[in-house]
Amino acid sequence: MTEAGTGAADARRKHGAPKNWRDVFIATLGETSSVEASAGAAGIRTAWAYKTRREDADFARRWFEALCEGYDNLEMDLLYRLRSGRIEEVDEDGSKRKFDLATAFRILTAHRERATGEAGSAQGEDEQAVLDSINAKIDAMRAREKEVTDLLARDGIIQPRA
Repeated sequence: MTEAGTGAADARRKHGAPKNWRDVFIATLGETSSVEASAGAAGIRTAWAYKTRREDADFARRWFEALCEGYDNLEMDLLYRLRSGRIEEVDEDGSKRKFDLATAFRILTAHRERATGEAGSAQGEDEQAVLDSINAKIDAMRAREKEVTDLLARDGIIQPRA
């Protein structure tokens, strides 16, 4: 990953990151879904953004929300192209560029699944808490099943368990 620019890197070494870099980063991430572009706009290194995300739960939450917003924007753009039939564009030099919408949707889905998978860790949920929650739900289901079975057995509808 690269610096935002030599001047920006020198300024950071002397004065630290810009005061509002987090807000600029989050806003750009929501627009572009690109960590590298967001870091560049904020005047920081991408490594600094990832470090901050690991250490600051509120920033990690905002990061996740911005990515979701960015993915929603991408999805709406793809849907617009699909509905309007705009699967081809002509660039400045007259070259035609055709969009592969099916591949774009697959890539978008993969990114969304990855972001959702990271959301649990970004929001502080650990694996044991998830397993405990699942086990509690299974235990509750078993208890309800036992109650129903006991009621049916009491009323003579089924044979009691041995």
